[in-house]
Amino acid sequence: MHENKISYIIRGAAFRAHSNLGPGLLESVYERILAYEIRKEGLNVSIQQGVPIVYEDEFFENGYRMDLLVENRVVVEVKSVDVLLDVHHKQLLTYLKLADKRLGLLINFNSVSLKDSITRIVNRL
Repeated sequence: MHENKISYIIRGAAFRAHSNLGPGLLESVYERILAYEIRKEGLNVSIQQGVPIVYEDEFFENGYRMDLLVENRVVVEVKSVDVLLDVHHKQLLTYLKLADKRLGLLINFNSVSLKDSITRIVNRL
């Protein structure tokens, strides 16, 4: 399945989760509920997937953890903050590069309307 189709399914799942829960909860709650909603759509989801990093000659087994990895293709970074900062966007782009993935979604559940709180970040897509 292409990244764009996966992204469409993830966004629908995010809207359902946000509609049912509303804003104001911890990121970990939204992460689990979003994974559940995505799995209901028949997609594979890894939560807190570790990604190794090689720096110079050193191998770090779990350099960082992705919030969600869907179908081993799309990285989802879940936030529950008042305002998304530029660093959040850059963080996801760095994650995409390190994991060699082409598409990521940055979703801020702490908003009245989720419509303007989902950002697509691409890496060579």
